[in-house]
Amino acid sequence: MRLTHHTDLALRLLMYLAVKPSGTATIQEIAERHRISRAHLMKVAQNLGKAGFLDTVRGRGGGLRLARAATDMRLGDIVRKTEDDFRLVECFEAEQSACVLLPRCRLRSALRRALSAFFEVLDNYTLSDLIKPTTPLRQVLGMSSVGDLRA
Repeated sequence: MRLTHHTDLALRLLMYLAVKPSGTATIQEIAERHRISRAHLMKVAQNLGKAGFLDTVRGRGGGLRLARAATDMRLGDIVRKTEDDFRLVECFEAEQSACVLLPRCRLRSALRRALSAFFEVLDNYTLSDLIKPTTPLRQVLGMSSVGDLRA
């Protein structure tokens, strides 16, 4: 199984906001620090907002911020909301499968168990777990200790 680029960007965006001392950042700032497309990041941020992971702050000093504490954001929940297809093989949707092995195949059951185990592991981690300790991540992202980006 491979996660989409969208999910990868979503996790990086959320991690950025979680380590930023002020807690608020602009799309431009995050895109520059991660060296990623601003346009792609805007789509990701919009979807994370709809899913309840991000809030938008208007006005001076505005931008994006986490909608709830990083300790309350389970990785499994984030991945479930950012991925749109968990069909590892065609037969996951038996009514649309043309596989002749379907009546006797055990592959589907094994893959379902594997997918369940994947999410069981992710559900044991929060966004907070990904960012500890925060200092090394802040350094890599060019953040000062007070939360402002270095010029």
